[in-house]
Amino acid sequence: MRRIVLFVLFVLAAAGQLTAQENTDKDALVVISYNIRNGEANDGTNSWRYRYPCTLLMIQDQKPDIMGVQEAYDYQVLLISENMWDYKAIGVGREDGKSEGEHMSIFYNKKTVALKKWGTFWLSETPDKPSMGWDAACRRTATWAIMKDKRNGRDFLCVNTHLDHVGKAARRNGLELILSKVNEMNGKNLPVVLTGDFNVEPDDPVLDVLDGKMLSARDAGVKTDIHGTYNNWGKESSIIDYIWYSGFSSCPEYQTITKKYGGRAFISDHYPVKAVLEF
Repeated sequence: MRRIVLFVLFVLAAAGQLTAQENTDKDALVVISYNIRNGEANDGTNSWRYRYPCTLLMIQDQKPDIMGVQEAYDYQVLLISENMWDYKAIGVGREDGKSEGEHMSIFYNKKTVALKKWGTFWLSETPDKPSMGWDAACRRTATWAIMKDKRNGRDFLCVNTHLDHVGKAARRNGLELILSKVNEMNGKNLPVVLTGDFNVEPDDPVLDVLDGKMLSARDAGVKTDIHGTYNNWGKESSIIDYIWYSGFSSCPEYQTITKKYGGRAFISDHYPVKAVLEF
């Protein structure tokens, strides 16, 4: 099976199909948040080894300028980076701050976006070192970056995270920590985009933390949808994946990407979500 998948990728690459075209609107930033489902999960025919060509096709089709991924192991990040030639990734493993465990990586299109600085902090009482916070079931991190849009010269701040699936205090305190860190880093009042799997539905009180500070692209989008984002391979439909923003003038489009790629109904147990943000 591995030989078959690699052959498919070779054919696509030879045809130039794995080079994402850049977004030509110089005032619009295309953002994706995508929980790719960790590669260690035993999902049978939905396992990463069968799905990853479809993820590559999705990126090539949607052409994000930046993409925050959740649950990615180092080899998953590497595979995407090696096959999507226009993209580079930043992020570290949550277990040791190096390569171990899930990465909250941010991919960026090198043709449209330049990286200025970046880092990772842990959602805990000791955010500067690998640690577990409050009532969390596991270590949680946020990856941040200050980037420059090469088309218009505008700087912006992006943050990608995955809030805990068990601890209520961990989710609220983690989100409050993210906002505090954003305030610390954003002395120049840059536009901000926050991507992530928050593990809560839109009516959960934890999201009150964002009231008056950031807008939900799903709610603010001129064009939007009502699809669930967590599909559990077709068994569920709930909204737990988000793109939030501040400092951008508008969100012309929000989309839950339910399109089939490579003939697969689900490229992950989460659908990617996409927003177009105007400076």
